[in-house]
Amino acid sequence: MRKDKLRICALTVLMALLMGVPALAQVTFQGTVVSSKTLSVSAPFGGLVDEIDLRKGDPIHVGDVVATLKTTLVYAEMDGTVSGVFAKEGDQTEGITERYGGVMYIEPVHKYTVSATTEKAYNSSDTKYVHIGEKVYLSCTKDGSHVGTAVVTNISEVDESGNTPYKLEVTGGEFYMGETVGIYRDSAYSNESRIGRGTILQNTAVAVKGSGSVLKMHVQVGDTVERGEVLFETVEGVLDGLYATDNVIYSPMDGIVASVEAAQGSSVEKNGKLITVYPRDGLQIQILVSELDLTEIQEGDKVLIEFEWDMDSTHQTEGTVASISRVGEERSEKGGDAQYAAFVNFTPDDSVRLDMSVNVYTLDADAQQEPDAEEAEAAEPEA
Repeated sequence: MRKDKLRICALTVLMALLMGVPALAQVTFQGTVVSSKTLSVSAPFGGLVDEIDLRKGDPIHVGDVVATLKTTLVYAEMDGTVSGVFAKEGDQTEGITERYGGVMYIEPVHKYTVSATTEKAYNSSDTKYVHIGEKVYLSCTKDGSHVGTAVVTNISEVDESGNTPYKLEVTGGEFYMGETVGIYRDSAYSNESRIGRGTILQNTAVAVKGSGSVLKMHVQVGDTVERGEVLFETVEGVLDGLYATDNVIYSPMDGIVASVEAAQGSSVEKNGKLITVYPRDGLQIQILVSELDLTEIQEGDKVLIEFEWDMDSTHQTEGTVASISRVGEERSEKGGDAQYAAFVNFTPDDSVRLDMSVNVYTLDADAQQEPDAEEAEAAEPEA
């Protein structure tokens, strides 16, 4: 097929000469599309690869998704209000926790707790035994004007006096801080249902911690959150310059995927390679120049490029000879002419693939020159 093509080219040149048209193509070289470099797309932080769908040989463009890395989601453990956020996106949670006690705090919906004991309980075996999680009723001991409800959240071991300390979370009612309340099992506040007495305390804010670096915050101070709601996301390791990127990694270049170093579910370290790419601006055409043809082609020469897959159409483009090696390739046969690798720069489009076969034609001296200003002005049509 190549020989037929060269015959066609030679015939075209001959016909052009017979018709009095100056031939542009002088010498023809056969070549292939190669890449002059490779570039890598790396993970900005460590973690598990959640998704990567690329394969070797896939085309890739600027902005295409390379991979998605898993993050650690930190959830609210209770209903409440975010009262303090000490970390910003990019911060290490360990350092923030060491300094402030937590990445953020949540003020519980219920603002009171009760530190109680069975010491003042009604004298019966039943009222001396408290059940964790049971609902109880509160009434201030001063005049009974403050009442409410609570739930038992913690029970300690019996103390030396034979009483059982326990804690409540107030679920309804308004009280004064430090106020003493009686605790009952029924809403009638009967003495027979009294299971103890306690002191109203402030329900302290709960610290929310984490590990790694904060990638994304989902809440801010003053937000009301529910139990199970996502508060923030973290990733492994330290983020460069405390700068948090997304957990979706995008391609910064156009090109062809040379290799895929990561797989779905695999672990990747910070700056670890995800994929390697042959960038589009690094694609070249490699040709072999016989020592007999070295005078016909020079570095900086313009050439005409034609892809063999499209030889019957007008898919042609120009290129420029970037370099010609000073060291010969291994000779294919003993006594044969020395061959030198030359590389041609060109502007590839999406149809160009690595290892494609290409015909490269040199141009005559007139075609190598750019028209000067006077020629360009003379070529413009008169108004």
